Amino acid sequence: MAQEFDVVVLGGGPGGYAAALYGAAAGLSVGMIEEARVGGTCLHRGCIPAKELLQTAEVVRTVAGAKEFGVEAGQPVLDLSVSQQRKQQVIDRLTKGLESVLKGRKVTTFNGRGTVVDAAAKTLRVDDGTEITGTKALVLATGSSPRSLPGIEIDGERIMNSDHVLNLDHVPARVAVIGGGAIGCEFASFLGDVGSDVTVLEALPQILTGVDKDAADVVVKAFKKRGIKVLAKVKVSGAERNGEGVTVHYDAGKGDEELAVDLVVVSVGRAARSGDIGLEDSGVEVDDRGFVTVDGLMRTSVPGVYAVGDLVATPQLAHVGFAEAIITIKAILGEPVLPMDYAKVPWGIYCHPEVAFCGLTEAQAKEKGYDIRVSTHRFMGNGRALIIGESDGIVKVVAEKDGPILGVHIAGPWATELLAEGYLAVNWEALPEEVAAFVHPHPTLSEVFGETALSLTGRSLHG
Repeated sequence: MAQEFDVVVLGGGPGGYAAALYGAAAGLSVGMIEEARVGGTCLHRGCIPAKELLQTAEVVRTVAGAKEFGVEAGQPVLDLSVSQQRKQQVIDRLTKGLESVLKGRKVTTFNGRGTVVDAAAKTLRVDDGTEITGTKALVLATGSSPRSLPGIEIDGERIMNSDHVLNLDHVPARVAVIGGGAIGCEFASFLGDVGSDVTVLEALPQILTGVDKDAADVVVKAFKKRGIKVLAKVKVSGAERNGEGVTVHYDAGKGDEELAVDLVVVSVGRAARSGDIGLEDSGVEVDDRGFVTVDGLMRTSVPGVYAVGDLVATPQLAHVGFAEAIITIKAILGEPVLPMDYAKVPWGIYCHPEVAFCGLTEAQAKEKGYDIRVSTHRFMGNGRALIIGESDGIVKVVAEKDGPILGVHIAGPWATELLAEGYLAVNWEALPEEVAAFVHPHPTLSEVFGETALSLTGRSLHG
């Protein structure tokens, strides 16, 4: 006989553990299966470890530039093994905290590989033979794994995906990063700052596709200033080991070319982990890309079965997984709930300079037929930015003419921390005049957003 819970969850990453925690907070009994430690890709192989390494890079930059502030620190010497130890300490602390919260909410966690036994009956099986059934619902949250490209074999030594790079024990001399999306730019930024000669190879016309072009250009210029090369409109055909190095074959419009490096980082997106969890003949619909098909309330094609996080074709962001988990539990409970507006979720990219945005880019707003007004202000005129020595970057606000703010785009210092009020403005459909009426403390970086909104009223102070 299977053990019964109100809700059973397959996967303990952000989408899965958030469903478990929120469901338990609502009084539901929850059983969750996780094959490793809870936390998923975000905590163990993504957001948290990547940002810890990027923080290491920031410290290296700070020490290297200390002389500008009158501090004689000398040339910084990085011991990457120490940074890796610190990274693991952060991960372990957060994991233990999460395990404690789950235990405190009386979520029963089964450690092992889980599969769907009977979707209609909402039954899962752990690889030790234990079966659990959800009397109310089954939530699928098995996440994603790194993609590769044809002609490139990931070996984890010289040709790596994101999982491998996060465990680097040395700084390679020459690196090719294949893919100039958010993850690729974060790795390029980190490696460039700690001493690697980095080349980014991007197939599309610009890196950071989906980011407003003006914000993406800030990153391109900053990368160039730091010696990080960016090649766009590049087709990579292969990468082969060559002694102690790797030869990357690509075409940038001039015919076949080669790039000799010591390490290749393949960063071309992530694939949903739906192929080995028992969905064959389950009735749960999966699209041709491997994503589980859901409606706005995260319901799959089988009644009582839901899917959240990277397993579905929505933005692959931990906070989106959290939000989808809340929607799922409310739907299970029959509470009033609205589908998420994915066009307005916040995005954060932690390269240097950081990028953060939500809502429509200027190009997207025009494509949708909006009559728009746009305001852009630069950090170079901001007192706090000059004080901290980080004056490169912009705040750009896109608004409908005589209407609400449609998009906010920031590239520059602490952009990911500055986005919150822009996110609220976009999602509350605030008018620029309403935002402009709020006072920002001085001197702060947030003043740039205030000035940008103020200028959309037809008057401004400093710009």
